[in-house]
Amino acid sequence: MALTLYSLLQASLLIVNAVAVLHEERFLRHIGWGSDQGIGGFGEEPGIKAQLTNLIRSVRTIMR
Repeated sequence: MALTLYSLLQASLLIVNAVAVLHEERFLRHIGWGSDQGIGGFGEEPGIKAQLTNLIRSVRTIMR
């Protein structure tokens, strides 16, 4: 199988779709990635977990 632009586009679309269908209450909260668990203090840089949670929430918003 050759690595073409079409296969890269198809793979990226499938990954974005997989992120978009993650249900927060059913899946993400059970592994500790719920929306209420990444809250930091004022002036603190968000950690990688909070950034990934925000990315997942943003992708879900855009894909609606």
